Parts: sequence; structure tokens; C-alpha cells
Amino acid sequence: MVERPIGVTILAILAGILCVINAIITLRFLGFLPFIGPVDIVDVRIFSIWYALLYGLLAYIWFWVTRMLWEVDPQAWTFLLFITVMNLSFGFIILITGGSWYDINISVILNALILIYVLLPGTREAFGTD
Repeated sequence: MVERPIGVTILAILAGILCVINAIITLRFLGFLPFIGPVDIVDVRIFSIWYALLYGLLAYIWFWVTRMLWEVDPQAWTFLLFITVMNLSFGFIILITGGSWYDINISVILNALILIYVLLPGTREAFGTD
């Protein structure tokens, strides 16, 4: 049995939730779930194979991250570090190019918290990346 800190378990659960959300969005873009989304859309059925493929890939990536986090694999630590820095960079680019803090505040705050937690010595020890 792998010793897993509670924070790593919470990260794994959040990654699993993101996997499910992306799978639902994939089904929506394939036209299987037409009533999920904003109510004021005139065209109820939305079909886009490109968006479905991209969100399907994201669902697979988050499934992979969930499994690796649950097993406390060092690859998951590396991927979380990479994806968090990338998301923070995108948020910074959005702010520089005229975007609103209101649009990205939750994303930036959550990614900053994840980055801080991932870089803590206890988390690094749990993943064996000292």
C-alpha cells in the first residue's frame, strides 16, 4: 500500500472530477447531450468533431493524471508542475493582452494554490522527487 498524503488524495479526486467534466463536454460536442449548457442557445444540438476530439483527449489526460496521482507516481508530479505553470502563464498572457481579472481569477488562484502545494517538501517527498 502506498502512503499518500491527504492533499495528494484531494488532488487525485479533483483530477477525476475534471476527467468526468471533460468527458461530459465531449459527449455534448458529439451531440449526445444537447441540453447541457447555456439555456439561451438557439441551436440546441451542437456538433463539432474537432472540439469533441480535443475534449476527449483532455478527458484521457485527466484520467491518466488521476490514476498516476492515486498511485503517487513521480510522472504525475512532473505533469502537474508543468500544466500548472502553463495555466498560470496563459492567465498572465490573457491579462497582458487586455483580458479581465474577473474572467481568470478562479483559474489563477487555484493554479497558484496547486503550484504551491506541489512544490512543498512533503509533497515532493511523497512523490520521491527530492
